[in-house]
Amino acid sequence: MTINHKLATLQTKFKSKKSRFNSFGKYYFRSAEDILESIKPYLLELGVAVTINEELIETSPMPIIKSTAKLIDKDGMELEAVAIVGVDLNQKGMQTPQQFGSASSYAKKYALGNLLLIDDTQDSDATNDHGKKSSAFKAKPKQALADVQKAIDYIKAGGKIDAIKAKYQLTSEQEQKLTTL
Repeated sequence: MTINHKLATLQTKFKSKKSRFNSFGKYYFRSAEDILESIKPYLLELGVAVTINEELIETSPMPIIKSTAKLIDKDGMELEAVAIVGVDLNQKGMQTPQQFGSASSYAKKYALGNLLLIDDTQDSDATNDHGKKSSAFKAKPKQALADVQKAIDYIKAGGKIDAIKAKYQLTSEQEQKLTTL
């Protein structure tokens, strides 16, 4: 069996459920770890290994992480897919290691997704409109933000105030409280 055939077999047999839940955005998603766990049963069967390598390819003005997912067979043949992700050093509520770790996880997930043909349209990052609807749909009125502490916790965990503002109607007092974190 050629490496291309092994990859095609893996791509068609492989399934990775969205087992993680984002309580703020109210959607399920899968992580790089979920993807890796789901492909493990096929590796020995197909005689392949999967590796992920990362490289810092640019540091100015924004650090860029390049993640490469490789499928390697027992004969040393390789196929690879790449994902490129910027590291947002201005992200509030996160320390620098968390900012890099978050970008790294995201890059790994998308490099694996590119290699394994995980359809973006089935992923929360593609389907979650964060409260923004196409002009073809009638927009729902925004609801008032009832739990300010939940929004504060979300921002401290790396969330963006723009995501909150897209979904909720904020009072000027709430907005000031959230932007001064």
